[in-house]
Amino acid sequence: LGISFYSFHAISYIADIYKGRVRANRDPLQFILYMTMFPQLVAGPIVRYSTVARQLGARRTTWGRFSAGARIFAIGLAWKVLIADEVAPLVMSIFDGTTSPTLLEAWLGVYAYAIQIYFDFGGYSAMAVGLGVMVGFTLPRNFRIPYAALSLTDFWRRWHMSLSSWLRDYVYIPLGGNRLGEARTYANLWSVFLLCGLWHGASWNFVIWGAHHGAFLVIERAGLKRWLDRAPRAVAHLYTVVVVLLGWVWFRAETFDGALDLFAGLFGLNGIGGLSFPLAFGLYPLSVAALVAGGLIGFWKWPRLRLSARWRPVVAAGDYVMVAAVLLLSIIWIGGGPAAPFLYYRF
Repeated sequence: LGISFYSFHAISYIADIYKGRVRANRDPLQFILYMTMFPQLVAGPIVRYSTVARQLGARRTTWGRFSAGARIFAIGLAWKVLIADEVAPLVMSIFDGTTSPTLLEAWLGVYAYAIQIYFDFGGYSAMAVGLGVMVGFTLPRNFRIPYAALSLTDFWRRWHMSLSSWLRDYVYIPLGGNRLGEARTYANLWSVFLLCGLWHGASWNFVIWGAHHGAFLVIERAGLKRWLDRAPRAVAHLYTVVVVLLGWVWFRAETFDGALDLFAGLFGLNGIGGLSFPLAFGLYPLSVAALVAGGLIGFWKWPRLRLSARWRPVVAAGDYVMVAAVLLLSIIWIGGGPAAPFLYYRF
């Protein structure tokens, strides 16, 4: 459980000592605390020793930090329980169903899975960061509205940021990065994402998922990124979302044939018709609500309201009331049945 995260913590610690970036910690208790820090131990974010070295022996908690951490934790819990878990039955019915998905069902399924994995993993990361703040640690942010990205390059600056930066600093740059010519740069980039796929699991679907992302990143670096930077934002956004959704098919598929069947549905080869049973009979109303909420939160960067000093206390009070209500609702939801395990626990 969490061996991939644990291993990356240890590797970065040893590599940074070897490179002279940090000094070895001679306090065994502090080292054990770093390696076994409970909020993020099993599913990230990946925390480098240099990020928390000073905090291990000199952290402090205040009521303000505790309440801020509790707010982050409550939002993460709501993402997991009220959105990701509610979308899960819809995802299972399409990806694991006994009938071939139609065009509408296939696109609904991959969109639903995009919502599920983001709010499941993003929710866990937020809960980990929130717990860390509550006990005096400042952990790195792991997501920054990734589905609002305007290129796949931009997506990987927003998705699982602790992993992408780790792979950049400990694999891509040591391989030569972009310093050895274009051909070597493309090979390094693609190799890193093959490794990224293998990090998720020694399975064909993760390797293909990594190869998929690596190939599009190479294409973007070869010239597509410059075109995307000049293209209308809606076009760049649509391109990014489609590429990411197609990649999620490989990531979620249980079998190779199942992935091909879903791709056939995406391209209309299984028919364009409506939703089949049980989808057509509206048996997943909460899933639909979660899909709408997830889309509004996850795919768009909403502008911040500029408030006068007069209204700020009112908005702050309303924010705390809303977070408390969401936390209470999440607890009630959990009480209704066992919560589904986090998706990234398997890695």
